[in-house]
Amino acid sequence: MSTFDPNKLSVTYFNGVTKDKPVFQRYYTLTHSDETGELFLDIGPTYRTEQIDAQMRDEVLGYWVMKKGCLFFHGYVYVSGGEFNKEVSKIRYDVFRRELPLALTAIRYGDQHLFDLYPQLDEATICMHFQSVYPEYHGVQCWGKFKDYNVLNHSARSVSK
Repeated sequence: MSTFDPNKLSVTYFNGVTKDKPVFQRYYTLTHSDETGELFLDIGPTYRTEQIDAQMRDEVLGYWVMKKGCLFFHGYVYVSGGEFNKEVSKIRYDVFRRELPLALTAIRYGDQHLFDLYPQLDEATICMHFQSVYPEYHGVQCWGKFKDYNVLNHSARSVSK
């Protein structure tokens, strides 16, 4: 896992979403620059699709959902829709799995004001959806809770999958 550097994270709130509200209809788009290592977190009422590199598709997307009284964070990563062969898809899958702790830490840190206002968000289960045409790289995995990625209280740790 790459080390999270808060100085390399830029956060943008857009279209009426603020540091305080809303919790629901709050969508996260996390992208990055391979050249500089900078991370860009856009938080708004929709995904920031214009920030997504159509060739690379290495973004992390997510949103909050309440199901049967339980709060969840649903995240999405795009592994392959058929444009990558199985070997490249495996590499992409492995990279996503290696870098997801960094991405989740960036989301937690970048939206820390909301987590401070609503501490129950730290207890939300993180469900990551890996999207691929190859069954072995497709599916939903539990990635712990956001408290596992809070660098303000302790170092983010890897969560067993």
